[in-house]
Amino acid sequence: MNMDTFQALVLEKTGNEANLNIRQLHMDDLPEGDLTIRVAYSSVNFKDGIVAINYQLVESYPLTPGIDLAGTVIDSQDERYNEGDEVIVTSYQLGTGHSGGFSEVARVPADWAVPLPEGLSLKEAMILGTAGFTAGLSVQRLKDNGLEPDKGPVLVTGATGGVGSLAVNMLAKQGYDVTASTGKTNETDYLKKMGAKNVIDRHEVEDTEQKPVRGKKWAAAVDPVGGKTLQYILSTLSYGGSVATSGLTGGTEVSTSVLPFISRGINWLGIDSVKCPMEKRMKVWQRLADDFKPDMHEEMVNEISLDELPNVLRDILDSNVRGRTIVKL
Repeated sequence: MNMDTFQALVLEKTGNEANLNIRQLHMDDLPEGDLTIRVAYSSVNFKDGIVAINYQLVESYPLTPGIDLAGTVIDSQDERYNEGDEVIVTSYQLGTGHSGGFSEVARVPADWAVPLPEGLSLKEAMILGTAGFTAGLSVQRLKDNGLEPDKGPVLVTGATGGVGSLAVNMLAKQGYDVTASTGKTNETDYLKKMGAKNVIDRHEVEDTEQKPVRGKKWAAAVDPVGGKTLQYILSTLSYGGSVATSGLTGGTEVSTSVLPFISRGINWLGIDSVKCPMEKRMKVWQRLADDFKPDMHEEMVNEISLDELPNVLRDILDSNVRGRTIVKL
């Protein structure tokens, strides 16, 4: 396949001013890498908004943002991959220090690529993307720490977001009793369709009194929020319970004490999708194509074009995006 020129969303900086524009690029504009990929889909994550709109986490300019991509190899300098192979690329420096997925063509190190597992299409892989991979890692860690459906209810915070929506559905499909918390009370029907048994207001799961221990309520929690919400979760986990923390939309500061850890034996599990070892990464992607695969309801997925992307990047920072938004390239 020969593509001399292609379109990409490019973040550029002149002096102290940064600009985000759709540009026509040439193959020579691509960064170094072993795999040149015709991108079929990318997806929009909160981190993409931080990069593209707030200009944070950017390691160098010019940069094409987009921390996720799925597509077909059109040139390979690595014996593990051939022209025509379908691959997923997420994490590492993609979209922060290395031009990423908001481009019709991308070039990446082969060590970053995951062969598309049987059971997933390229589109489905990006409906999942980093959010789905993070949700899958969270569920896997909770199960590794003994979570079973008969242990009790599981809380998912930030439930209308990408990680939250997918985690609700993954857990519900495996028979867990899921309670979803959200600040969007008008999304109750959506969350129940995703599989939540109960939907509660996010203020009900915020620690405003800084109590290190409360009544036991949750067998486990998936938490992409952090902050005072995480404080509340730590104080309400049942004996031996675990919380998988993957985000910071509610803040980075967490005030707690050793009491719930030593009196209830709880587990605070950190979830890192960026530097996750490849062996574990491939296993989780395989599970996402198999028993972890969510239903991917139409209500959860919004497909947009490259032209629509800048506005959506602003919306996701303002919490005006539900579920998953994918970019067709």
